[in-house]
Amino acid sequence: MAVSMSFISPILASLIIFFVIWVGAASAGKPHIISFRSPNLYPEGLTWDPVDQHFIVGSLRQRTIYSVSDAGVVDTLISELSLPENVTFLGVTVDNHHRRLLAVIQAMEPLPPFSALAAYDLRSRKRLFLAPLHGDADLDSSLSRQIANDVTVDFSGNAYVTNAAANFIWKVNAKGEASIFSRSPVFTEYPVNRSSPYSFCGLNGILYNSLGYLLVVQSNTGKMFKVDAEDGRARLVLLPRDLPWADGIAVRKDGTVVVVSASKAWFLKSDDGWAQGAIFDETALEPERFPTSVTIGGGERVYVIYGHLEEGIFGKGEREVFSIEEVTSERESGEEKVWVYVLVGLGLAYFLYWRFQMKQLIKNMDKKTN
Repeated sequence: MAVSMSFISPILASLIIFFVIWVGAASAGKPHIISFRSPNLYPEGLTWDPVDQHFIVGSLRQRTIYSVSDAGVVDTLISELSLPENVTFLGVTVDNHHRRLLAVIQAMEPLPPFSALAAYDLRSRKRLFLAPLHGDADLDSSLSRQIANDVTVDFSGNAYVTNAAANFIWKVNAKGEASIFSRSPVFTEYPVNRSSPYSFCGLNGILYNSLGYLLVVQSNTGKMFKVDAEDGRARLVLLPRDLPWADGIAVRKDGTVVVVSASKAWFLKSDDGWAQGAIFDETALEPERFPTSVTIGGGERVYVIYGHLEEGIFGKGEREVFSIEEVTSERESGEEKVWVYVLVGLGLAYFLYWRFQMKQLIKNMDKKTN
């Protein structure tokens, strides 16, 4: 029996060492970067399709939505030439339960006002509806236009769209019927520095949580709000500090929420259902490339879109290359490395124990022989 175990031991030791090396190599790998080419695309919105296993991006003025593979291959997903010329596809999200793509459409100045949510069947790629998004003529009379910004969706197919100009949330049901869902006074309680760039941009990134609430960030105050998905009541999420110029927001399956601005990604957690939250890490981004949206891709990896949007808005030139890049938390990476070291130590200890046993076996066999 001892001989057979001695034969199996080196195999087991080799497998353990191989596994440790593989885990270590995977953990030490560089963040995933996807560069892709599409002339003057200037994408703002980004989402991940878990079925077709590709990213989906909008465009600044092309009335087109594209898919982008892990290898950077770009394909036209939706082409909407019937829309007003030069409108922008902003927030995009996949309604995986109903295999739909939801896309926010917005006309920027100096174009005539136009705000809408479009839904597309991801199998046929045909438009299911185009829902105009309107404000309240009395309450929003001081605004030159509404600004539909980001979108999320619940399991019933109801979409929720942020209005960055008027600070409210639209709800668009599965039939494409739109209404103002939440105009909570808490959205306008906090001061805004009107001399700051993009101070007009209020409610922005939004996500739906399966427990029945929305999380939404406000760019010009750096606040986060929790909104009841049934009645639209909202309250401030207490954070240790503001998230200045927060833009996109996404959530992983482990509950970690990631918020991005043009210069930073914050990693947040909450243990009380987002009455309050903790910022456990932050990662610097590259503001000159103007990241906007964040999504969770395959393997629960976090990705941002570097769409150079500011360059496109102000017509500072022409650009062909854009990128989708993985964003990692150094703190989480450090914790993973600790586990690698533990595994290495266990593998080494097992290997040394096996060598010791083999030496003892050889000695015993020599004694029997002599």
